[in-house]
Amino acid sequence: MWDDVKALDTSAKIVDLFAADPDRAEDFSATALEMLFDYSKTGIDGASRRALLALAQNAGVEAKRDAMFAGEVINETEGRAVLHTALRNLDGDPVLVEGFDVMPEVLATLDRMERFAEELRSGAFQGQGGKITDVVNIGIGGSDLGPAMATLALAPYHDGPRVHYVSNVDGAHIADTLRGLDPAKTLVIVASKTFTTIETMTNARTAMAWMSEAVTEPAAQFAALSTSEEKTAAMGIPASRVFGFEDWVGGRYSLWGPIGLGIMIAVGGPAFRAFLRGAQAMDRHFCAAELGENLPVMLALVGIWHNQICGHTTRAVLPYDQRLSRLPAYLQQLEMESNGKSVRMDGSDSPVHTGPVVWGEPGTNGQHAFYQLIHQGSRVVPCEFLLAAIGHEPDLAHQHDLLAANCLAQSEALMKGRSLAEARALMAAKGLSGDELERQARHRVFAGNRPSTVLLYPKLTPEILGQIIALYEHRVFVEGVILGINSFDQWGVELGKELATALQPIVEGRESAAGKDSSTRGLVHYIRTRAGG
Repeated sequence: MWDDVKALDTSAKIVDLFAADPDRAEDFSATALEMLFDYSKTGIDGASRRALLALAQNAGVEAKRDAMFAGEVINETEGRAVLHTALRNLDGDPVLVEGFDVMPEVLATLDRMERFAEELRSGAFQGQGGKITDVVNIGIGGSDLGPAMATLALAPYHDGPRVHYVSNVDGAHIADTLRGLDPAKTLVIVASKTFTTIETMTNARTAMAWMSEAVTEPAAQFAALSTSEEKTAAMGIPASRVFGFEDWVGGRYSLWGPIGLGIMIAVGGPAFRAFLRGAQAMDRHFCAAELGENLPVMLALVGIWHNQICGHTTRAVLPYDQRLSRLPAYLQQLEMESNGKSVRMDGSDSPVHTGPVVWGEPGTNGQHAFYQLIHQGSRVVPCEFLLAAIGHEPDLAHQHDLLAANCLAQSEALMKGRSLAEARALMAAKGLSGDELERQARHRVFAGNRPSTVLLYPKLTPEILGQIIALYEHRVFVEGVILGINSFDQWGVELGKELATALQPIVEGRESAAGKDSSTRGLVHYIRTRAGG
């Protein structure tokens, strides 16, 4: 399947493609839902795009997409359906899992969440010191990255209690978060599907002890996002404040349901539903649009082109939107936990490298940090820029214009670069000559021909944020289908957890390190001697 695309010519210069096709920007972009995805500043030409689309068709992307939305068991290694899309199916169209329509329960849970959030926001639900002013969400991975990212992204819409997120088992995280909060006016949300995640439950116990020092009924100010009513009840959390979700919702895809309760508390039910509507609109586009005009498909094919065909192993996600500063970290998990595999669905080794290393920071900060490597480093780093046409601060529109100019300039500079002849002329204009001119000129050469894409959207509203996240979710799905891997399990997370459980009593000094390798024994010895053990 890969032979045709791996034989494609990847040596074309992007500027030459523009010279050969004056309408290239129009030809190599796609629009949907008021969003514009411009992939013209890549090395993809007409022939390579046709080959990429054929690759998607031959992999059965459309059939597998339809199977996912129909509730079929596409997560084969865990025997589960994959239906996070049902959480944003606000119209309640039937979604069947083993012949059972899951939508009534999904919508009922959403209604329960909204009632609780409104009680909290209005003051009808009070802490033991009056109206709740702060909410602390304790989770990790998908129970933290998504809602933390989205809550920050929707800051202009916050009109509820302040929402804080704790994830790291490092005690510094929860200590710094709780410092300055009033326990009597704080609600703690514990987000763990099984209520067994060690980092989350350790932080939850710390929060319970903190609450116990100030209020007579600490559990009265706890809620849980979990399917384990037995364990939540053991912590004293009543069923009315427990919001569960099914095993067909993976952690990194879960912010659309109960895991998104913190978002709903911050922005309110109507804004949260607009967020879901945006994702639902992208779902419908993904299901209906032809492959060549399908935003998730084309975003995925650009990723395949850069990683599997051109051999670029990393991908920089660069939102020129400060409120999307956590989006790269969220997409790290979404992409690298989903497609960071080396074994195909049938158990065979993948014939190509799979997921790229995803990283990034918001512009313009990154320009003064790592863009040096992107422009002049020896490795090519494909860049994905995101930019809103309009900001939320009309009195600071001039700053948004400067932000937009920087984003577009970086995309242009990566493509054009600066030749040695241009650098020589620049140095000559500064009065240099001879060997010094040549030396200084070489330091000012930019190779150019560095690929990038730009995703433009009108304004970062709840609806647009939903569209962006769903776009990237479906992009990961399409890439996984083409690679022939299961994007919905994460067995690579398990081994470290198992070893950490075994090592904890050794680090604590309750068990001997005998039997461990010499490195681990030496590291434990250092920790124990410095800790006084």
